Amino acid sequence: MMRRLRLFLANVGHRRPMFPLATPPLGILSLAAYLRTKLDLDIRLVNQRVEDLSDDRLVREIVSFEPDAVGLGALTPFGYLLPSLTRNIRDACPHALIVLGGPHASASREAALRATTADALVVGEGELAFERILQTHFDGGSFGQIPGLIWREPGGEVVTNPGAMPPIEDLDSLPFPAYDLIDVTRYWRVQSQSPVPNRHYVAVSSSRGCPYQCQWCHNLFGKRFRAQSAERVVDEIAHYVKTYGMNDIEFVDDIFNLDRQRVHDFCSLVCKRDLKIKIAFGNALRGDILGEDDVDALAAAGTYFCSLALESGSPRIQQLMGKGLNIPRFLAGVSLAAARGVFTNGALMFGFPTETAEEMQMTIDVAAKSKLHTASIFTVTPFPNTPLYEWAKEHRPEKLKGLRYDEADFNGIHANLSDVPDDVLFHYQRKAHRQFFLNPRRLARILRDSPDRAMIRYAPIFIYRCMKGLVPGLT
Repeated sequence: MMRRLRLFLANVGHRRPMFPLATPPLGILSLAAYLRTKLDLDIRLVNQRVEDLSDDRLVREIVSFEPDAVGLGALTPFGYLLPSLTRNIRDACPHALIVLGGPHASASREAALRATTADALVVGEGELAFERILQTHFDGGSFGQIPGLIWREPGGEVVTNPGAMPPIEDLDSLPFPAYDLIDVTRYWRVQSQSPVPNRHYVAVSSSRGCPYQCQWCHNLFGKRFRAQSAERVVDEIAHYVKTYGMNDIEFVDDIFNLDRQRVHDFCSLVCKRDLKIKIAFGNALRGDILGEDDVDALAAAGTYFCSLALESGSPRIQQLMGKGLNIPRFLAGVSLAAARGVFTNGALMFGFPTETAEEMQMTIDVAAKSKLHTASIFTVTPFPNTPLYEWAKEHRPEKLKGLRYDEADFNGIHANLSDVPDDVLFHYQRKAHRQFFLNPRRLARILRDSPDRAMIRYAPIFIYRCMKGLVPGLT
């Protein structure tokens, strides 16, 4: 690899009124930061969702960059965009290497590559694999020697190599994500994973992997927990405070609080270094392992928002689906957080395999009686290459026929693996919204404690979800 190569990385997808969330694309930010320490690269990085680019405009941006290689990542609801995008990129840049990665590629694997004209697909963690791909391709080697790579032979056949690239054990060794390649301020004007728009924040991922066995969940980083040290995390945050003038952090880990000592070390360092930041956890805390001292430490460090996933109020469903949440401890964790002024959002799911109407009502009752301020109510969705999907293929294959993820908002996906018909599922999802939110005391707590003083902005989404199943197309 003698000359400086040009690499274009894109996070593919659109923002929609009922799916407005957009966070900094940490996957390609981390990938770019790593690759430029290893290879001689010019990198252009685009987040289609935030930059509001049409598909044609995205292709024009890629073509104008004259890339040697293009990396495309997408969530599964936007995976349907990849076939036409790769085809248009191939037509305009016939010699460019095209590689897929990210959640959709890792979930759909061979099917995702076959649906496109891309050359290769990376499953899971991308840094080491993408480095090998670039070195191999531009040095004239064979992709057949890269463990776990899914690639297209010259004749068009899709091949999956045996083995897997090793995970990165020392996450402290990774450079800070390449925030310098994007306009951070764009993200201060749109809603992030936490429903707190218009704040000066950056997203941080401090760990990879989760040991719990939730049957619906991705396996992007494996089931073994790996984490940066508390010192490394605080150093990164201090860098962002100094460089971008931000004062708010959103953690996007799968499970930030698995290592309780690391939590306390982190909080202590934030206070010791007087960073004066606010902290939001969009999904990174597990509620039933939150102790009083944990909550005290997090609140003292600046935590003001957290999402705590209940999913189901049924102990049977908790065990069946592998999460095994201790519901009384979860409720205690919620109460502790709320009592310390942390705005708490819950995640509820309806439509689990074999779930009954009585168990759906259990979920509603548990959530409604909790100290949660708000709740996000979702439909259980079997995504490819999850245990839930494999269960559906074996036991409810008819439920997968016609299942589409395109542009889905994770509430509107039409999936029902439960033991009740669709109209009953929709009834309980609508009832959950009414019973949870239309409580005068809860509404008063929301108005008193919400970090977003313009909560009325969410009224259209609330009405949309309350109408699920009543209006054709709202499923």
